[in-house]
Amino acid sequence: MKLISTQNNIYEIRGSKVMFDFDLADMYRVETRRLKEQVKRNLERFPSDFMFQLTKEEWQEVIANCDNLPEGVKFSPSQPFAFTQEGVAMLSGVLRSPVAVQVNISIMRAFVAVRNVLTTTKEENMLPALINRIKALEEVSEETFTAINDLSEDTQKEFDDIYIALAELAAKHKQENKPRNPIGFRKPEE
Repeated sequence: MKLISTQNNIYEIRGSKVMFDFDLADMYRVETRRLKEQVKRNLERFPSDFMFQLTKEEWQEVIANCDNLPEGVKFSPSQPFAFTQEGVAMLSGVLRSPVAVQVNISIMRAFVAVRNVLTTTKEENMLPALINRIKALEEVSEETFTAINDLSEDTQKEFDDIYIALAELAAKHKQENKPRNPIGFRKPEE
C-alpha cells in the first residue's frame, strides 16, 4: 500500500484528521457495511474522539469540496463514519486479519507523515520569513509613495506652466479680437 494514496484519504473534519469508513473498508478489503457492523458491535471501543458519524451538512460539504471520492459513495443515503488516528488503531483490534494488520501499519505511517508535514510548516516557523517579507514590502511601498509624490510635484508644476501659458494665450487672443477702429468716412450719428 502506498503512503501517498493513504495520505490522500485523510481529511480534516471538526478539527481532526480522519479517514472515512468506505476508504478504510477498501484498504482492509472488506465491504463498508461489514466494517460498520463490526464497529457497531464494538461501540464501547470507539468513543467520540475515536470515531463519529458526519452530519448531513458536513457530508454535503465533503462531497462538494472533494473530487477524489468514489462515485457510489456520493449518493449513499447514509452518512459515513469518520475515524481519527486512534479510531483507526482501534479498528485493528476489531478486524483481525493479516491484511488488516498490514493496512493498519501503513495508515499509522500516513497519519504520522501528515502530522510531520503540518508541524514543520507551522506559523512559528513561517513567522520570521513573513516578517522579512512585510518589511521588504513596506520598503518598496515607501519608495513607491516617494516616487508618486515626486511625480505629483512634477506634474503639478507642469499643470501650473500649462495654466500660465493658457492664460497668456487667452489675454493675447482677447487683445487680437478687440474691435478695430473703422477705416474711412464715418457717418455722424443722428
